[in-house]
Amino acid sequence: MISAEWCDRNTLHVAPDLIGCTLVRQLQGETLRGLIVETEAYCPDDPACHAYRGRTPSNAAMFGPPGHSYVYFIYGMYHCFNVVTELLNIGSAVLIRAIELDQLPQTIDAKYKKQGKRIAAGPGKLCRTLAIDRQHNGLGLMPQNQLWLEHRAPTFQEKLDQGYYELVQTTRIGISKAAEQPWRWYLKDHPSVSKP
Repeated sequence: MISAEWCDRNTLHVAPDLIGCTLVRQLQGETLRGLIVETEAYCPDDPACHAYRGRTPSNAAMFGPPGHSYVYFIYGMYHCFNVVTELLNIGSAVLIRAIELDQLPQTIDAKYKKQGKRIAAGPGKLCRTLAIDRQHNGLGLMPQNQLWLEHRAPTFQEKLDQGYYELVQTTRIGISKAAEQPWRWYLKDHPSVSKP
């Protein structure tokens, strides 16, 4: 399991290091595992970061301990899941944009099943599929909270080291401020990566 200490690093280091790690969700008796294939970093002094203008009741989790979740609600319909990074009171996080699930949840609405590998290709789709919402905001990412992270499998790391897998670094999407920052990473050619 990924520890709070591992997340207590520069956000620009944590974000690419999370690619290939696993997001684990226990949901109604099932244990669902999703390979993280896309992330975005939101840093201190970053105008696109929710913490940029200081702490508020809605973004307080971003200032909390590293290795906790920050879940926000946008457009009146989507939740987005983030991993809090860096020291307490800094205000930074990594948005988990997309995962590849090892299996579809039994509870998923039948109309979404046909999406296959794209069922969690985007932050809103990820949260919908894993039933992550504001009740998960501020929770420690650990098994007792039914939501946690696991390190890259040795086989994934080996393929990355050998160049079989490649990480792409590019600009973030869906934002208007600091859109030029190259703080998005994804696994090249992976079918579960979100689309702009």
